[in-house]
Amino acid sequence: MVKEIMKDIAFLSQKAEPAAPADLPVAADLLETLRAHRAGCVGMAANMIGVNKRIIVFDNEGEYMVIFNAEIVKKSEPYEAEEGCLSLTGTRKTKRWKSIKVRWQNEKFQERLKTFTGWTAQIIQHEIDHCNGIII
Repeated sequence: MVKEIMKDIAFLSQKAEPAAPADLPVAADLLETLRAHRAGCVGMAANMIGVNKRIIVFDNEGEYMVIFNAEIVKKSEPYEAEEGCLSLTGTRKTKRWKSIKVRWQNEKFQERLKTFTGWTAQIIQHEIDHCNGIII
């Protein structure tokens, strides 16, 4: 189900709780909401639809990817970026990393580890910030 975009900064500033298999329907709603906003959005975190769980969805080089409980375990090559967000007005400058190694769980809650680079890495960093209660 396509959900309304959360704009309450106090809610968005909270650290998200770990996701569990019972949260799979939230991931489905999050993915459907991202698809509905694909013209102006490349990634979303669950708190953007009002659910305070560590779930993110994003465009991974043309394929949507859903990941649970993501954490960055390694990062390299910092740079300054300017980003927008459906939950905020305008764009803001932020520090990002060109390469990140991420540990997460897939839809079966099996642990995965992968290095992402470039634009995909930037999207993931933005969504993990959401999970950590960080507003750009």
